[in-house]
Amino acid sequence: MAENVKPRRRYDSSARRRQAEQNRRAIIAAARDHFLKHGYAATTVPAVAAAAGVSAETVYKAFGPKHALVRALWEHGLEGRGTVPASERSDALSGSETDPVALLRGWGQLAKEVSPEVSPIVLLIRDAAAHDAEMAALLDDVDHQRRDRMRDNAERLDSHGWLQPGVGVDLATDMLWTYTSHEIYELLVVKSGWGVDDYGDFIADSLIAALLGTPPPS
Repeated sequence: MAENVKPRRRYDSSARRRQAEQNRRAIIAAARDHFLKHGYAATTVPAVAAAAGVSAETVYKAFGPKHALVRALWEHGLEGRGTVPASERSDALSGSETDPVALLRGWGQLAKEVSPEVSPIVLLIRDAAAHDAEMAALLDDVDHQRRDRMRDNAERLDSHGWLQPGVGVDLATDMLWTYTSHEIYELLVVKSGWGVDDYGDFIADSLIAALLGTPPPS
């Protein structure tokens, strides 16, 4: 007589992936809240895990130790708020825009979107770097990546002949690097209370005047 064998349940990998992504989003949100409220030194992985409703082991498996979690927050912030990462939208804008003023205004709009997400995290990294070697190494990486990005942007402007006389790639890189710095965001938005719209307009107007020689609107 044949045995009555129960059919095996199909393994639902899509449900597992959805749960993992939900956990990841919850961890990112909880980590951002904890780090910005309590600082790097006072925040622990177990505290983040509890706030996210997951185990500490889940956090370690998804991100690694505390410094890796901060790196993940930085990388997440760089994506901006759109469905397409901000860097990809910036590249698409650079590749299609034929008006340098419109291009720089577009970059200002992206800065307005991304800076509130990433600048508080970078400022956290900067403060922690004074006392933590892993945060110091991360800050160095953050600076190098942003500097390289600004140089790429400067080279694109130069390749079209859009930089005003006397402004070469090196100087344009310095200007882009300075006006989009997290310290500018800190001074204007965090400490002076500027709205992000005014902040984005300031970046665009300043870069237009400095790089193209076109005065900003009155």
